[in-house]
Amino acid sequence: MVTTAVTGNDLTGAAYKLVAGGTDWTKQSNATLDSHSLWPEFVKGMRFVRLFVIIFLVAASSTGLIGCHKLIGTAEVNSNGPVEVVIPEHGAYTGAFMDFGEEEDDVSLETIEDFEELVGKHQAIIASSSYWGEQNFPIRNLSVIWRHGSLPLVFWSPWDKPYEENRAPDRFNLNAIIAGEWDRYIDQWADAAKAFGKPMIVDFANEMNGEWFPWSGTYYGGSQWVPERKNWLGPENYKAAYRHVVDRIRRRGATNIKWLFHTNNYAYPMETWNFAPSYYPGSDYVDWLGLSVYGQQFKDEPNPDIPSLVDWPYQEMCGLDPNKPVMITEWGTGEFPYSMSDPGGIRKPEWIRQALELFRTRYPRIKAAIYWHERWQNDDQSYSNLRVNSSVESLNAYRDGVANPDWLGNLILRAIQKPK
Repeated sequence: MVTTAVTGNDLTGAAYKLVAGGTDWTKQSNATLDSHSLWPEFVKGMRFVRLFVIIFLVAASSTGLIGCHKLIGTAEVNSNGPVEVVIPEHGAYTGAFMDFGEEEDDVSLETIEDFEELVGKHQAIIASSSYWGEQNFPIRNLSVIWRHGSLPLVFWSPWDKPYEENRAPDRFNLNAIIAGEWDRYIDQWADAAKAFGKPMIVDFANEMNGEWFPWSGTYYGGSQWVPERKNWLGPENYKAAYRHVVDRIRRRGATNIKWLFHTNNYAYPMETWNFAPSYYPGSDYVDWLGLSVYGQQFKDEPNPDIPSLVDWPYQEMCGLDPNKPVMITEWGTGEFPYSMSDPGGIRKPEWIRQALELFRTRYPRIKAAIYWHERWQNDDQSYSNLRVNSSVESLNAYRDGVANPDWLGNLILRAIQKPK
């Protein structure tokens, strides 16, 4: 059943133009750059808009202006009760990771609201990390996200301090996980997730087909063939660890977790043994299929168009299971001077515009996309600025693209029976 959702965000654009006399803040040259020179004025205006929209909605509901449209969420389903998140039949959820600090876990309501005011839309899914080196369950972060009306996506990474890429396996290595050395921690995490009780997506050990994380297949036997398994040793060890974790979590009764299998769009190294099918733990262990899709992250890289980055990996993912929904679990590109030496590349505003158009039209099984809104400094002192507001043009492209009603900013919830 397809249900139409009418939200405050859907009305914000019209209301804002009415309140502000038709002025479009995103078109002004210095309004929302990273410098935030006019940010306080913008936020003040948006808060006024929210007040106007609330008044408008109250009036509309009392006079019948909303008509036959159904309100999703608290009007029909109590989000504090047992619920599940419905995969949309039409459209896809929009979401983001919002630069939550070095350990990707400094979640705050202020950061979330600032981002949503920046892009003009509520975020259905909000991503953050829970590194094993912290040895805790991120209950505060998940509670902030769920109370905000968003679905938490947790990157649950078996990673120890210092959290640095291109480093060999540490105490949380896959072999130790398979051997049961971290079962107590896994069980405690499962019990805390069950107690949290709200829907959440867990992404265990992502991008294993790359070579930058310590759970990469390259560290666990790589291309060594295992005849009895008819697979390569590196992927087999990953699959064993993934299944071990999911089995233990499920045995503890944390049925509120949906599991995400998340690869990089292209394998590094680009060899057959390292492709996604070799790592797939099986459809019984996976609820979502995920891809990382990045354009230019560093100044000397090209910035390919979206079809060249997604077409083949999307087909590879869809081949793993005919029915699982696909998520672009991480996507983004940096803002760099355009290079004439890369005739196939495109600039960031056009790249964003193309992504938000094609994700929802060219790839029908994509049901969510999570933008990676972050900026960092590199060893050579250059900056990689993936933030949506790295330029006025990039921000306008993002706001215009995500304003399409097929990008769903509000979750569709369905009541379920309380687990015993």
